[in-house]
Amino acid sequence: MLTLLWGELTPEVIEDGFQFYSIFYNSPPAIKSLIHGMIGVGFIGLLSKLHTWDDSAMFFDGSGLGVFVFALCVYITVIVPMLSTTAAPLAVDTHEDRVEAMRVLSAANVIVIAGQAYARRVEAREKLTIEAQEKATVTPEKKSQ
Repeated sequence: MLTLLWGELTPEVIEDGFQFYSIFYNSPPAIKSLIHGMIGVGFIGLLSKLHTWDDSAMFFDGSGLGVFVFALCVYITVIVPMLSTTAAPLAVDTHEDRVEAMRVLSAANVIVIAGQAYARRVEAREKLTIEAQEKATVTPEKKSQ
């Protein structure tokens, strides 16, 4: 994916990208249903949390729902059309259109991967902080015994 964005676009790289996204686009209906089902579960979960309208729901759950709706709009308006342009092009879609669509998809994948890596680093940092605090509170208690 990184080669599609910042590397040299050789015919082999382009063909590998077409094959990668075509496999995803032509996946069995069960896979697509699973993805859409998970989107539905997330949406229902966020809506159900808004049932009790307090400050927490307004600021956190409401903003989470807003981000979720934004991500859903990006999925519908960008990802799905780019996948269809890459994997099942229309007669008017040129080779350059397909390559550009594939580059947009790879950029979206890089953003998701970067977000996951950032979340893992933050989680690891928080775990270390919590463990250090637990060790600091256990040590004085043992000293007093």
